[in-house]
Amino acid sequence: MKRINFPLTLEELTLLASLASDQLFRRQFIDPRMPGYKGSPEEVARGKALVGRMRVIIDAGSGHSTSAMAEGEPSKEREIARKVSSPAT
Repeated sequence: MKRINFPLTLEELTLLASLASDQLFRRQFIDPRMPGYKGSPEEVARGKALVGRMRVIIDAGSGHSTSAMAEGEPSKEREIARKVSSPAT
């Protein structure tokens, strides 16, 4: 996959992340109710990962700490997500 780089301000990236998040919500919850809809769960999952990466960059650029970047004990939600995504042993 070819990588591209282009400059954005923090405000532009914040707007882009918000618009992408709204579109993902539509694709996940609204579009499936439309007649003839053919979804792509892989595309939605990729989009969610991308929005997550954008939010980490936004938080780092604005000086806010997030649970993904904060040091210390993992939050309860992250611990649950880790258990769910781990293969059963």
